[in-house]
This record gives sequence, structure tokens and C-alpha cells, in this order.
Amino acid sequence: MIQRVTVPSLFAPPAYSHASVVEAGTRLAFLAGSVPLDADGELVGEGDPVRQARQVIANLEEQLRAVGSGPEHVVTTDVYVVSGEPTVLHSVWDVVEASGLSAGPHSSTLIGVACLGYTGQLVEITATAVVPDPSGS
Repeated sequence: MIQRVTVPSLFAPPAYSHASVVEAGTRLAFLAGSVPLDADGELVGEGDPVRQARQVIANLEEQLRAVGSGPEHVVTTDVYVVSGEPTVLHSVWDVVEASGLSAGPHSSTLIGVACLGYTGQLVEITATAVVPDPSGS
């Protein structure tokens, strides 16, 4: 269903693949950015990008379940972090790497940005995932 490619002539990525190939005819889910809000719409982990990343991953897992998929079926993500400091970006990446998303490993881009949509928001992740056929065919 998903062919993950690490290109031997490029630097070996730590916990993601360079590319993911999905055969035509497979159902895909294009998920909106997962944000660090709880079910009541309250920001989780104000000022703490690692705590926010954990909430974002939990919310992303809920999005995936809702469409009949899971972290192991994620093809690609974009991880947005409000910071220009590589150490902050890496701390968020450590959360992504420790999650079920690394089961693939999926293709990903880690991006430092100036701001995100909610006041106090430091992390957001968008994703594309395969939705497996429930019949297994």
C-alpha cells in the first residue's frame, strides 16, 4: 500500500523517509492542521512546545481514527514550530519521532515559523494518510 523510500545517495534521515509512494486507487485522507487545543478549545501547554507537540499528536491520532486510519498509515507531515532555534525544533521533532508516526517512517518537513493561528500556539502538524480498506482488499 505504501512504499517508503530512503535514497541511498542522500544523507540518511534520522526517523523519516525521503519519499512515500502510494499506488493510484488508494483512499487518502488530507488532514487539516492538528493544533494543541483540548476538547473544550483550551490551549494545552502554554509556553511549552514539547507539551503542545504531545497534544497535537494526540489530536492528530483522533483525526486519523475518525477517518479509519492510524499513525502507521501517515504518508507525509508538515510540522510547524514557532521558533527560529534549532534546539526548539529538535525538541518538537523528538516528540514526533517517539510517536506512532515514526512507525512508517513517514516523509516529513520540520518548519520554523513566526506565528500560528491561535494565541499562544507553538506547534501544528498537517498530515496526509492512507485510509486502509476495512475489508483488507
